[in-house]
Amino acid sequence: MGLLDFFRGLFGGSKRNEDRRFQNRPRVKRGTQVLIIDDSTTVVTMLRRMLEQNGYEPLEAFDAESGIQMAKENLPRLIFLDIVLPGMNGFAALRALRREPLTAEIPIIMMSGNEQATEHFWAQKIGADDFMKKPFSRPEVFARVDRLLGVTKE
Repeated sequence: MGLLDFFRGLFGGSKRNEDRRFQNRPRVKRGTQVLIIDDSTTVVTMLRRMLEQNGYEPLEAFDAESGIQMAKENLPRLIFLDIVLPGMNGFAALRALRREPLTAEIPIIMMSGNEQATEHFWAQKIGADDFMKKPFSRPEVFARVDRLLGVTKE
């Protein structure tokens, strides 16, 4: 019996968790910018931590107007955009981002705590690449990010 097996027996660790640590993980170029536009500091903080842990550089905006400006100035690889925002709402921001030549091709994930069919429909209809219901999980976030950015496993 090896030392790892000994500790696994003591603490109830599973081989499955150990194996997961050694699996190939998606790789992204360190510093890849992702913009988060949401008025909830909780949501922004959660996404920021998740993204930083995976090597992304999160940019943050708490309203649509400053988010649009940040997108034009920084040209992030991906945008998380809340639907309900103070001032300009997420749908209007999405339209503005799609009309702006600099940001028209940036993948956008719309977010809402109220997943209604109409929100999802309009998000898709006016050019969102994906829709994510709040609250969300880490695997859900990165499944969407990896798919939209074409992140591959090494």
